[in-house]
Amino acid sequence: MKTNSRIASILKANSLDISITGLQTFDLSKLKLTTDLEFQLPTNLRLGHLAEKIISELIKASTNYKVLYENIQVIEDKKTIGEIDFIIEDTNTKQVIHMELAYKFYLFDPSISPEPINNWIGPNRNDSLQEKLQKLKTTQFPLLYHNLTKSKFNTIAIDEVSQALCLLVSLFIPYKYKGRFSSTYEKAIKGYYVSLETFISLDDPEKNYYIPFKKEWGMDPSESDIWTDFSGIEKQVNTSITEKQAPLCWQKYKDSYSAFFIVWW
Repeated sequence: MKTNSRIASILKANSLDISITGLQTFDLSKLKLTTDLEFQLPTNLRLGHLAEKIISELIKASTNYKVLYENIQVIEDKKTIGEIDFIIEDTNTKQVIHMELAYKFYLFDPSISPEPINNWIGPNRNDSLQEKLQKLKTTQFPLLYHNLTKSKFNTIAIDEVSQALCLLVSLFIPYKYKGRFSSTYEKAIKGYYVSLETFISLDDPEKNYYIPFKKEWGMDPSESDIWTDFSGIEKQVNTSITEKQAPLCWQKYKDSYSAFFIVWW
């Protein structure tokens, strides 16, 4: 995995704003960065924690924000009841912000509901945008005001802390779907999804593929140096589908690149 490309992909990722989430937004474009960030990425982190690590380093490298606290676990009776992602400070205004971060991949299933917000689901249908927003509103943001949390942040005035969400998403829609989306969703659409049968029917001798590792999700497909024809990924794709795990696939076709999920459902 190319470190600079992984960092750049996080920095350029699209965020869903208050018009979708109903929550104040912290956009990474607010960070004033004077140099390209270079640091060693941990190899043992899952994708979500990798994104957290990168954003932590981006905030620390900026000239207008600093990290006061990060990844603070709140424990009650030896049981973790939640975690505060970041407490950061705007070094110009001195405003302290409780910022929650999420780096998510959602697929649009138009059959679920007439309300678009209900139709964005995880690739394996075991989570959704609506569920994530509900958890943020009812659990993660209120955690700041828990008595046990307050005791951990005795250097700041909790009642003066603002709250904001940095929800970075890559969205995928059904193959050849003609429905329309708001501009916020539209900007975050990175590809499409197909069934295994459709994927096979679309195969072409001129097409080459790469199945990225989960840690590479969200990067630009053109970053891959490894490409193979369908026979080179067939076994891996079939195994994933059998195990009800929808793989992300990158495709190189002539001079163009694309990303799509192959779904089992």
